[in-house]
Amino acid sequence: MKFTQVLKMAASSSVLDGVFGINKPMGMSSAQLIRDCQHHFNPSALFKPMIDQHMANRAQESNNQKKRRGFGKKDVRVKIGHGGTLDPLATGVLILGVGKGTKSLQSFLDCTKKYETVVLFGASTDTYDRVGKILKKTSYDHITRPMVEEALKSFRGKLQQTPPLYSALKMEGKPLYEYAREGKPIPREIATREVEVSNLELVEWFEPGEHSHRWPAEEATSFERSFAEQVWKIEKNQMTSKKLTPEEEEEETKALKEHENFKRKADENVDALVYDRVNKRRKNAQNVPLMSGALGDLPPASPKPGKGSNLVPPTPDQDTPPAWEGKGPPAARIRMTVTSGFYVRSFCHDLGAKVGSAGIMSELCRSQQGDFVLGSSNCLEYSDLEKGEAVWAPKLKDMLDQWNIKPHQASPPLRAIKKEPSPNSKKSSRSRSPKSRSEKGRRASEDLFNLEAVTNDRPPKSQESIRSPSPKKRTGSDKADKFEDAFSKAI
Repeated sequence: MKFTQVLKMAASSSVLDGVFGINKPMGMSSAQLIRDCQHHFNPSALFKPMIDQHMANRAQESNNQKKRRGFGKKDVRVKIGHGGTLDPLATGVLILGVGKGTKSLQSFLDCTKKYETVVLFGASTDTYDRVGKILKKTSYDHITRPMVEEALKSFRGKLQQTPPLYSALKMEGKPLYEYAREGKPIPREIATREVEVSNLELVEWFEPGEHSHRWPAEEATSFERSFAEQVWKIEKNQMTSKKLTPEEEEEETKALKEHENFKRKADENVDALVYDRVNKRRKNAQNVPLMSGALGDLPPASPKPGKGSNLVPPTPDQDTPPAWEGKGPPAARIRMTVTSGFYVRSFCHDLGAKVGSAGIMSELCRSQQGDFVLGSSNCLEYSDLEKGEAVWAPKLKDMLDQWNIKPHQASPPLRAIKKEPSPNSKKSSRSRSPKSRSEKGRRASEDLFNLEAVTNDRPPKSQESIRSPSPKKRTGSDKADKFEDAFSKAI
């Protein structure tokens, strides 16, 4: 046996696979979080068997396979993917799959989620949150807590929701935000999606002047404001005008289905999208970090902030001068349980319009996704990674063991539907006794001997030994019977 095969067998016996949750910090993209996890996992002793297994697989590749491997992907890394992106502004549960656990991530794209958000009234932005550009400012003095609680009633249950302008949805092959950036008109109506809100409650009310939430300082340009007004007008007309024709509904459904398929493929292949671009001009190759931590070296230092680390400005404190005069607008903290596809930013925007003003999303935290709950035993804190392998490795191992012990949340792979046997049908070959298996093997050996005798011009055995067994209760499967008939016809 080759050394690479021995190495592969030894590594596969202790490879850790599974799914776990991690608390994503604010300002970081989901892909950057995966890069940071790989930075700590690659040289660790916990994932050394997985690295060894990947190296054994690479050693068995042909030269053509090695050449086809893209530049920058030739290094061996721990395979990680996520079960649905989380906005850079948001914090909370991000589900990650390691190794074979990435195959189970598909099921988490359609599971129930719990969020907690802060809505700041009085202004609207192009991104529906506090990191965008201000499109308009409106009055807010009339907004009270009873008014907001009354408006929340219209958002419970099933409803049609329009995605935000700067979302990932595509229209005729182009993301919706590209029309906004280029200042082009939208070619057709924006497809709405049906979502469901099973729980919606106001948990905290901030009176004017009693919170640190702020509007963004940057104002939108004139054509950005014009485009936003166009989108809002289309959205209003869609809600009040007649329904689409069957042909238009079919086109909308087809376009939305194509987008969902594209999004699922992107989520499944996210582990291939998180590699940083390698600088070919870099000369100090001797300083490239090696995966030697698993051999007893010191744990890796904290990674330098990547391109997806600081995407959101920090929350301003109370000393930051506001963009308004007087005490300013009120704000509300709202907790909700929603289905997949729900846009919290759109909810904040629509809630502001419902109370006769405007609203933006100032904070967002995903407290639960599926069975993964923030602060529980199956959700790792991002700060534990910086404390070293001695801190995060035992916790992560328990999480992966917990995932592998209990039934997976992921849907089982699709299999061919097995036809149920009739009450009078014979038992399958798997339920045969050892005696019946030996008889079947003996008969197959005799058939092979007789076939060889015919080809060598030797007299075959009697037809009785070649025939199928006597009509006793047979336990062979249909495939075994066809096997015997084939030998009989050949003789």
